[in-house]
Amino acid sequence: MLRLQNISVQVTTENEPLAILRDVNLEFKPGCFYAITGPNGGGKTTVARAIAGIIPVSNGRILLDGEDITSLNITERARLGIRYAFQNPPRFKGIEVSTFLRLAAGDDTEAKTLRRTLRQVGLCPEEYLHRMVDTGLSGGEMKRLEVASALLGAKRVVILDEPEAGVDLWGFEELVRVVSQSHREHPDRITIVISHSERFITQADELIVMAEGQVQSQGRLADVRTTLMEELNCRWRKQCQLEEDEDAVECHR
Repeated sequence: MLRLQNISVQVTTENEPLAILRDVNLEFKPGCFYAITGPNGGGKTTVARAIAGIIPVSNGRILLDGEDITSLNITERARLGIRYAFQNPPRFKGIEVSTFLRLAAGDDTEAKTLRRTLRQVGLCPEEYLHRMVDTGLSGGEMKRLEVASALLGAKRVVILDEPEAGVDLWGFEELVRVVSQSHREHPDRITIVISHSERFITQADELIVMAEGQVQSQGRLADVRTTLMEELNCRWRKQCQLEEDEDAVECHR
């Protein structure tokens, strides 16, 4: 069980505190697939990074199976079996793909497991195992490799931040299949996907809608669909009003 209790995250901009998350309370059960969605800037990625230990929380606690992991950094949480796949994966000079995957999965991981995972994400092992994780890989290739490393190393929690970003349509359909299959193969693992994609949203056991740094709704898709549509319509109206105001100012000039 993964619990977020009254989590808040603040940053300072121009000497003024800015609340990114405000008193977020969430509960993730082992064996469940969760999708977190909502408008841009609503706090989705911040929640994911707080769980992974990439950013510190200002208030609240994060508990994994009853253990308080709030003060642990990303490396310490990775050792507990929490893995995070970045929306924009970092690149590493001087590291082969095989080494990169072994660092994520553990040195005792069998070669056939690495090869199988590469094939699952659409990368041929014979072609990619000895390539370098640097600028020689395209954005889509890096995204697939990032997802592969997260799935290999996640023993308890895997978090995928907008895995569809930068992936072509064919690759995206394969990616949805791979993530869903991996989830089924690990019945005790918590899978969390940050996404706007209907394909991932409909795969989830529970949907979490985030907006303005708070949880707006959580439950099965059928139960939260109204809240999601209301939030999206509200955001759309605000954006339209903002554009109208900007046009009016421009015309006045």
